[in-house]
Amino acid sequence: QVQLLESGGGLVQAGGSLRLSCAASGRTFSYYAMAWFRQAPGKEREIVARASAGGVATYYTDSVKGRFTISKDNAKNTGYLQMNSLKPEDTAVYYCAAQTGSPTYTAGSYQYWGRGTQVTVSS
Repeated sequence: QVQLLESGGGLVQAGGSLRLSCAASGRTFSYYAMAWFRQAPGKEREIVARASAGGVATYYTDSVKGRFTISKDNAKNTGYLQMNSLKPEDTAVYYCAAQTGSPTYTAGSYQYWGRGTQVTVSS
């Protein structure tokens, strides 16, 4: 199993940047693909970005393409989400998740989750 712990959330003005980190412990992080999800109040949890186990193949939801970058440093057992040009609609709790097996993009198919970190973007 792998345990995940997010950090780096906070309050930022629109147009600003934040970098989220996901520290993994337990089983070797390189075995797992990693994704970032977010959940705003009253909305379903949605995938933001995903990186393959090796960190090479990436996926982004349309609303963050060109603004967010996911990366995975297996040597440090840490994943990242660099968020630039933030918008108020990016406000949500952001979760790190990990999975093995074929790529999927729905929350229910990820086996391991962090507790989340709040990102608030003011207008």
